[in-house]
Amino acid sequence: MYMKRAGFYIVLICLLSLSCTNEETKEEQSTDLSTKRTWWKEAVVYQIYPRSFKDSDGDGIGDLKGIISKLDYIKSLGIDAVWLNPVYESPNKDNGYDISDYQNIMKQFGTMNDFDVLLKGFHDRGIKVMMDLVLNHCSNEHKWFKEASKSRSSPYYHYFHWWPAEKGEPPYRFSIFDEKGYGWEFNKPTNSYYLHYFGDFQPDLNWENPALRQEIYTMMKYWAKKGVDGFRMDAFAFISKDTTWPALPAEYNGNWTLYYASGPHLHEYIQEMNKEVLTPYKLVTVAEAMGDVPRVKLFVDEDRNELNMAYNFEAIDFGYLPNEYKMPDPNGWDLVKWKGIYKKWDSAFTEKGWGTMYLGNHDQPRMVTRWGNDAPEFRELSSKMLTTFILSMRTTPYYYFGDEIGMSNIKFDKVEDYNDVELHTNYAQVKAKSGDMKRFLEGMKISSRDNGRTPMQWDTTTGAGFTTGMPWLKINPNYNTVNVAAAEKDANSCLNYFRKMIKLRKDNETLIYGAFTLVDADNPDVFAFTRELKGKKFLVLLNFRNKEVSVKTGIDVRKAEVLINNYTTAPVADKLRPYEAVIFKL
Repeated sequence: MYMKRAGFYIVLICLLSLSCTNEETKEEQSTDLSTKRTWWKEAVVYQIYPRSFKDSDGDGIGDLKGIISKLDYIKSLGIDAVWLNPVYESPNKDNGYDISDYQNIMKQFGTMNDFDVLLKGFHDRGIKVMMDLVLNHCSNEHKWFKEASKSRSSPYYHYFHWWPAEKGEPPYRFSIFDEKGYGWEFNKPTNSYYLHYFGDFQPDLNWENPALRQEIYTMMKYWAKKGVDGFRMDAFAFISKDTTWPALPAEYNGNWTLYYASGPHLHEYIQEMNKEVLTPYKLVTVAEAMGDVPRVKLFVDEDRNELNMAYNFEAIDFGYLPNEYKMPDPNGWDLVKWKGIYKKWDSAFTEKGWGTMYLGNHDQPRMVTRWGNDAPEFRELSSKMLTTFILSMRTTPYYYFGDEIGMSNIKFDKVEDYNDVELHTNYAQVKAKSGDMKRFLEGMKISSRDNGRTPMQWDTTTGAGFTTGMPWLKINPNYNTVNVAAAEKDANSCLNYFRKMIKLRKDNETLIYGAFTLVDADNPDVFAFTRELKGKKFLVLLNFRNKEVSVKTGIDVRKAEVLINNYTTAPVADKLRPYEAVIFKL
């Protein structure tokens, strides 16, 4: 998931899509809801950031063989599919989101043979694989751009967006990764400027060119024929451009990315892709987009043959100060308003479409720090509470590696410790404006993407069992107590709670398809809701505070069955202990 927010990235919508096969789709209708039963609605997806998962050769960088060595661990979690962040050949200026060869593997990660072994290993264990795919732009080291930048007469010149210098300065476009925020870069050999919504090393692809689109479809088919089950599509809503290059409309001032996601041919291109690739090859796709409910419904309406699942970034971006790069509100965030966001997006998909749920990924800090409490006395409790939340909503849950053991933010003190191009860009912008650098770095301890990218903590050996060498990003010092080996030995660990919660979800279709109803909505401390299907009703209670709080759901739970609880002692009616999570069967 590739959140490029520079103070302007307000609301993102990520869309999950696929074409269903007869053997993989249960056409059975729920008696309570209009939704159709489908395997991907029932799946739990585990996201792996390969660079930080497991290093097999001691170079400090995670790789494919490292993942292969942990296949049985991944299977033991009970998950159904994995999303792999980019593993394609890349100069790695943006950790693989600058692809220089779509049909080869980054040498740091291994070989194509390693990938084939990995794919077979997942499939042998009944786990589907979704690869990350960047389609809005490529690397300036891709052969297409290398040829395009030599001459206007090159056929590849039209694979990108150019503005001839003889026409004067290009119309302003904002660049999310450019320190000056300018989205055009001059190229001397062609005497023209190329467009880049992100870094100047990431030229935007010209989807208006049918030849480019066919190149993309051919490449996708290459991976589909290998057996890949689908793709996560990065910055996908930006692919269509208004090539009349009007001045940016005033209503988008301060929110250029929403304008970028409003290209005139966006849905036409998605429908073409669906027809040529997604439906024939029965692929799952996860795609970033932007917009409110009406916009998203255009993507997920089954009758439009585009994408058929969506999840919102509105909730994940909640609690940051406006017009600042990921600066947490010092007053905290309003749980009542946050609940309202989830209620709104659940309601959007009661008849058509399907949501997805996540609290952490490679573009986010660790969920226990951002939404829970990483203090030693509350880390495990709040981590389990958040796991309960993710796995009890009416969505397909996406769960980020390391969260199953309660990994937390590393909280770097120095900008030099950060690797993230997005952070360094925004650091330079704040510094250029003589901003408060200490305040900026304190905010990044909560929100920086690198907090979610530190290496996996496997055990207490040097390198946390991740590497025998120097890790590419520092390892959180708490690996001595927070690690997989210790969690495996503890029946009450976050890891084993995660496994129990997955099993509970799979054993109870009410937690998958049941209607979602918010209760005790005005409670500022508790997120409470019911799930109901075919006469079965569950009550989910989640305390988001570090204190005991009262609950007023109007539901008598004294005789209800406790399905799961993150405390080892029984819950108390109408009260929740700090960060307590409990699910009752009524």
